[in-house]
Amino acid sequence: MSLVRLNIKGISYSQTQSGAYALVLSEEKGKRTLPIVIGAFEAQSIAIALEKEIKPPRPLTHDLFKSFADRFGIVVKQVIIHKLVDGVFYSSLICERDNIEEIIDTRTSDAIALATRFNAPIFTYENILDKAGIYLKLKDELIAGNDELEIDKLLETSEPVEKPEFKKESLKKLNEKLEKAVQNEDYELAAKIRDEINKRTS
Repeated sequence: MSLVRLNIKGISYSQTQSGAYALVLSEEKGKRTLPIVIGAFEAQSIAIALEKEIKPPRPLTHDLFKSFADRFGIVVKQVIIHKLVDGVFYSSLICERDNIEEIIDTRTSDAIALATRFNAPIFTYENILDKAGIYLKLKDELIAGNDELEIDKLLETSEPVEKPEFKKESLKKLNEKLEKAVQNEDYELAAKIRDEINKRTS
């Protein structure tokens, strides 16, 4: 079976499952996307790794793993999403130390969170994309794919939900709220505030 490289397209808040998010991966040389439901903590951890401007005051669990691995010379070479059973994705970390390769079983959400920190490529098999991949328009509207996933019910957008009240705030106030959100370790809110600041300053 051939491997297909995936890139992180975005993280969406699930409209149907409280506290759940959808991580959307897209194939590098194609138009299919692979949506994976993950928890709030893992979504936050992935978002922080992607947003270089937001640095938590204390290391998160995945940051600790990265520091631990660096200290002992362990490198995550790649992540492979290798199985899909009853809607659950199974993944492996391909790690290397002293030129010895090890394969470690992991939850897909944790694997992606670590891949972002190690700059490791993410792969899946063609048959998994055939089974669970969907096609999205530029505005992320479902136009074809596997109806069993009911992705249109799970997601309304592949971008974080914007808080409209931010539009009324001044840049100074937004920067104050951003700093406070980081201090309170509310990184989801911090990312949304930062997005609003970037819209105004870009």
